[in-house]
Amino acid sequence: MEQFRRKTPEEILESITRLSRGYLKILIGAVSGSGKTYHLLREGHQLARQGVDVVITAISTRQRPETMEQIGDLERVPSIHWMKDGVEQKDIDLGALIQRNPEAVLIDGLAHRNRPGALHATRLEDIQYLLKQGISVTTTVNVYELQEVAELAEPYIGFKPEITVPTDTLEMADEVRLIDVTPETLLKRMAEGHLDGLQLPADVSVFRHGNLAVLRELALRLVAEGVNDSLERHRERLGLIGPSWAAERILVAAQYHWNGSIYIRRGQQIAKRLNGDLRVVTFVKPGMELTKESATFKRSIVKLTEKIDAPFEELPLPSQRHLPRILMDYALEHQVTRIVIGHSKMTRWQELLKGSVLNGLIARMNQVDMFIVADRAESDGERILPTKRLALRGDVDIAGVPSGEEKMLHGKVRVRGQLGDLENNRYRRLTQEEIDREVESIQRGHFKVYIGAAPGVGKTYTMLREGNELLRKGMDLCIGYLETHGRRETAGQVGALPLVPRRKIDYRGVQMEEMDTDEILRQNPEVVLVDELAHTNVPGSELKKRYEDVERLLAAGISVISTMNVQHLESLNDAVEQITGVRVRETVPDHILRLADEVELIDVAPKTLQQRLRDGHIYRKEQVEQSLNHFFKTGNLIALRELALRELADDVDERLESWERKPSLRGPWRRKEVIFVGVTLSSNAERLIRRGFRIAYRLKAALYVTYIHTGGPLTAEQQERADAIGALTERFGGTFKVSHAPHARKMADIFMQEANLVKSTQLILGQSARPWHVRLLRGSVINKLLRMARHMDVLIVAKPKG
Repeated sequence: MEQFRRKTPEEILESITRLSRGYLKILIGAVSGSGKTYHLLREGHQLARQGVDVVITAISTRQRPETMEQIGDLERVPSIHWMKDGVEQKDIDLGALIQRNPEAVLIDGLAHRNRPGALHATRLEDIQYLLKQGISVTTTVNVYELQEVAELAEPYIGFKPEITVPTDTLEMADEVRLIDVTPETLLKRMAEGHLDGLQLPADVSVFRHGNLAVLRELALRLVAEGVNDSLERHRERLGLIGPSWAAERILVAAQYHWNGSIYIRRGQQIAKRLNGDLRVVTFVKPGMELTKESATFKRSIVKLTEKIDAPFEELPLPSQRHLPRILMDYALEHQVTRIVIGHSKMTRWQELLKGSVLNGLIARMNQVDMFIVADRAESDGERILPTKRLALRGDVDIAGVPSGEEKMLHGKVRVRGQLGDLENNRYRRLTQEEIDREVESIQRGHFKVYIGAAPGVGKTYTMLREGNELLRKGMDLCIGYLETHGRRETAGQVGALPLVPRRKIDYRGVQMEEMDTDEILRQNPEVVLVDELAHTNVPGSELKKRYEDVERLLAAGISVISTMNVQHLESLNDAVEQITGVRVRETVPDHILRLADEVELIDVAPKTLQQRLRDGHIYRKEQVEQSLNHFFKTGNLIALRELALRELADDVDERLESWERKPSLRGPWRRKEVIFVGVTLSSNAERLIRRGFRIAYRLKAALYVTYIHTGGPLTAEQQERADAIGALTERFGGTFKVSHAPHARKMADIFMQEANLVKSTQLILGQSARPWHVRLLRGSVINKLLRMARHMDVLIVAKPKG
């Protein structure tokens, strides 16, 4: 369809302009020392091997041996050296570059101010000039050198760089690649003297663990937002509607009423913890003038949405019965994943006679979940005027949302001002169980995981490169399991790394090979490299999954470096299927990733990945076309990349909050939550449990899952299914229970008894699969639960598409 659409005059002009303009690629990192220059030079060699005429200039190696080694035989165009405050500076010699006229040039340090009297004041202007001459540029920048990010990060890291570039500089780039490094690796590099010569103020505390984590999270979220923008443009060109499944989009449907501000605050709270965007809509009848009271509430809502920088729209409403259709159409158009709305106050008979907006929305649910906010009016009473923020202990307002000034990055990345550390518990005596846990942790090996958005991004290559670095430093290291998939570049990285022979297992008359965990334990190295963490072992193996073998190695005090793709993370299984149409069978429980001491992202742009595929660096030539038309489609790769960036950003945030005992960028969460999931024995149960876990994890809540069985004892088949559901719940750290109801009419009553017993604050239910006429004749368990659970939040999860 896309190829037949007529281009606009603006699109034609832009396409013609780009024919003669150079290609701009920006490598972004959290801080100096993250490896941007190393990767810049490495990409230069790759371009040279592809026959591109490439040169380097103004490269800052800071005399780091590994970086200097990467220069190799790359041609250098001399830069102009000058001194500023006793520090040598390097400017681009534009005249020499234009005379040389290469196809591509590698330039370090995008945020650089040129010497007085130079043709341009900044390096950014130099680069823009080169691009106009048709010279492609690859350059580097630190996230805190972007102007708006610098302002956001200052309260956390304690300094603001002297030289910055506009944040929208990234938007002019054809490609942005994140060079991700964990704080642990950076601090190790610093301790080993590899970061000597950093040009930062002496009193800056940027290289503290918590500050590095903040900058890393900002970099991840910033690149994720850019990826999201490109995904939206791609989906728009294809005419796709509905959520992309790569990010959360929260839509609050508010009224000019006393509870409108409460719904918006609740929506904001959800958006923050789930790292999603927030929009607000309200409905007005055309030509109808607002009452004085409604006008007051409107002013309050407009002021609140402006303060939290959430888009706000008034939608015309011809009649109440059209509201569900208009709201759902709006949600699909804006790729909303969750609508936030209030509970209905109607009785069942009123709903039947007059119709219920909420029931109408539930009936029309199409890829969009419904979040119904608990009704506090019965206990708190209705407010006649808009609610005012009431400062409570810990500076949290009545809706549980952190107060204080919020700053925005393109209206998306939200960072609060500096908060004090959480309560200091250093004097509290540990229990024996806590002591045992700490001892186990101390004895356990160090666990590092390289994660990517798709096969072929370079996880195994990077793991092997790190293995060689550790070997050169004298570490006792071996390869426990390696899968090169025939990639020469990856195989070439093995070098002198010793490989533990695989164990042979006879399966149905065929010799299969697996990692020999027993032999690794016998050799007892300091570090072992284990590829493909999500792999399922051959039947007959001692353990079912490779991550279980890894747990054995870690428990024995052996450190492990491993690899996996984001689609193998258990809780993302449904999102990945919605994105790609492929159900990933091999998964890794989320707790394994949380067990890792370091998780590092290998980021590659979709176009680069697709080119690697075409060049035969990922799969065999005969598999290329099929892959490009299925899993490796552009939309899939963009969405998976965004999913990986956001997931890792959330992981960094959780570690910052839990390990560092410091406030996270999403603000504190002090409201105690209990998530209660209701399931049947259908195939949708796993999906609801995964959704429940992700919410519980983000809200630091307890997770309970219940199946209400009616009739006689469970059959063997039903018991087997219930056991499988229970096992999944336990893998997510939740509690599973089977309860019994004498007949179907009592299901809702038993369910509410169980939910109230554990003091549930949020119910999670699946959208009913029954046709509307069956629900009308026999009633609906969901509708009955909504009437009974008005004191709770309720999330109704939409049926999957397709």
